[in-house]
Amino acid sequence: MTDDREDILRRDGIIIGIAGTSLLNGMHFSAWFDPAYILMKQFAPGFFITSPLLVFYFTSLFLSALTLAFGGIPAAIYERSKGEASSSTTSMWIWFGAIVLLTIPTLLQMTARPA
Repeated sequence: MTDDREDILRRDGIIIGIAGTSLLNGMHFSAWFDPAYILMKQFAPGFFITSPLLVFYFTSLFLSALTLAFGGIPAAIYERSKGEASSSTTSMWIWFGAIVLLTIPTLLQMTARPA
């Protein structure tokens, strides 16, 4: 029973890291934000989004979700190759590592900004 609780707590911490890093990559200072914003401005009227502020918010949400999805691909490949039915702690660490790799340009740009 105690082992299950420790495993659940460990997974919850990894999930918080995955979500936080994914959200960080969707922020306005992200290295990917400007190209995504330009594309989003072109496609937003097709979805009846005319407010520039909403385009800004949806770009951030889109980048975060895209980071989350692309980061999950290596973890899904690992789970498929192992034949696992559900996510293990190892696959979640792989997911977190892939998201960190996708977020490296944002972290570098964040540290290079003048104060």
